[in-house]
Amino acid sequence: MTVPQRFDPHEVFNQSPPYEDIDLFASDHALRDAVAANGAADEAAALSEFGRRWGSAEMLDQARLANENGPRLKTYDAKGFRRDVVEFHPAYHRLMTQSMADGLHASTWRPDGTRASEPAEVARAARIYMTNQIEAGHNCPITMTRASVGALAAEPALRAQLMPKIVGRAYDGSFRPWWEKTAMTLGMGMTEKQGGTDVRANLTRAVAVRDGHAVTGHKWFMSAPMCDAFLVLAQAPGGLTCFLMPRFRSDGSVNALHFQRLKDKVGNRSNASSEVEFVDAFAWRVGEEGRGVRTIIEMVQLTRLDCAIGSAGLMRMALAQAVHHARHRSVFQRRLADQPLMRVVLADLTLELEAIVAVVMRLARAFDRAAADPLEAAYARLLTPAVKYWVCKTAPPFIYEALECLGGNGYVEDGMMARLYREAPLNAIWEGSGNVMCLDVLRALGRDSEATRAVIGALARASSGLPGSAQVAAFIGKVLEDQRGEARARSAVERLALLAAAAALAEGAPQPIAEAFSLSRLEQPRGSTWGTAELDRSDVTRLLDRALPG
Repeated sequence: MTVPQRFDPHEVFNQSPPYEDIDLFASDHALRDAVAANGAADEAAALSEFGRRWGSAEMLDQARLANENGPRLKTYDAKGFRRDVVEFHPAYHRLMTQSMADGLHASTWRPDGTRASEPAEVARAARIYMTNQIEAGHNCPITMTRASVGALAAEPALRAQLMPKIVGRAYDGSFRPWWEKTAMTLGMGMTEKQGGTDVRANLTRAVAVRDGHAVTGHKWFMSAPMCDAFLVLAQAPGGLTCFLMPRFRSDGSVNALHFQRLKDKVGNRSNASSEVEFVDAFAWRVGEEGRGVRTIIEMVQLTRLDCAIGSAGLMRMALAQAVHHARHRSVFQRRLADQPLMRVVLADLTLELEAIVAVVMRLARAFDRAAADPLEAAYARLLTPAVKYWVCKTAPPFIYEALECLGGNGYVEDGMMARLYREAPLNAIWEGSGNVMCLDVLRALGRDSEATRAVIGALARASSGLPGSAQVAAFIGKVLEDQRGEARARSAVERLALLAAAAALAEGAPQPIAEAFSLSRLEQPRGSTWGTAELDRSDVTRLLDRALPG
């Protein structure tokens, strides 16, 4: 008699092993090429060490814990005294400790507040790209601290006072005055209930007092409320003005920042975002009265760069998870990674991300060089909103497509893909929505049309010979110079970003990849979903080999 084979229902097979203990730099061909092409090749060894540390199973687990155990607002203590503190899980503090030790909040600045030398921006961009793959929420105070120095340049004496704490690398999460701490973090609060993006509609008021200003009003969104000080916008007698508001007054008493509640967000769970009221809160003026937007835009330009880099990082982890799973999962007697349809989908996703990584690193190089090169300064001014628009808009559908590659496994909270998917829309909203980015591109053209034309011309030259580049450059120039072009701005801005991506690939990626991208995005745009691009079999193999070491 044949004895039936015993089946153990608890045996696990045909599942991909955990994607952990990886080198986030060495395993990413696109990143390595882009870093080298943009002047940071000498950083490769340090970036690989960084990538191994952040790609460890331990850091992945810290990210999980920080998101499963979100921040909690403690408005009052047990005796009824106002506290207004936010408590975080130790895993959040661990992530902050590591990021600040690595200098991600300050490595692009010298101790005096001037810019560090090239390739500081590119090297930092590569690191921020990797940390966002592991945990995005804690990067909010990291990026705001780094960017705040741009706004503080308008008040050199105040900047000089704060810089020793801003560049400090020993994270201090305690609630006490900034001058007592080993290092400080800075945030910002701009938007209000009635205005949102239209900050000129702000109602918060500031009046002069001894040694500063008293600010009264509210902010509808103020992220990372445990920062040590915040750049805020308020109406002064001379108009909308920028102020720096510390959590503690100079006498050591707690400043009057009264948190109303923490936002219950779709994603970004590890990071606290608050509604806050100011009741004669003390603040220092930053920059000239009435020029608040112009002052804080120096900070916003840097945070927008980080939005694009951060979204690219989310997309990279989603792609890596999808490719890793496909290589270990068998369906219909074949691995998913060998199925023709799946191969084309993964290759098309890889091609998109190759271009995104190339252009965000090229943009970081423009920030490195802007002070010494007017064309690079114009590139940064024009391309920052355009690249943010395209990359951040691309992230949600891209990550959804990668999630689908895992099937039901991708849709449960036990894995990482659900967190990536919930995080994906944020950067398109933060620091200006898509329409605001398009309007900013038009404003850049209006302020200096000659410099804008020079940038578009440089992109056309860099991408010359690639399919469709000449036609796209001509279309962009026509729409951006049309006095009635606002209604067509999205089309022009998207194509501007695509042209910049093609040019960046032409400078730093293998030629077949630049050609495949231009053919499927510029000359013969693919369908509305990934996997619809016309890719040669050799292109598919090349892209999948680059997506993740096999």
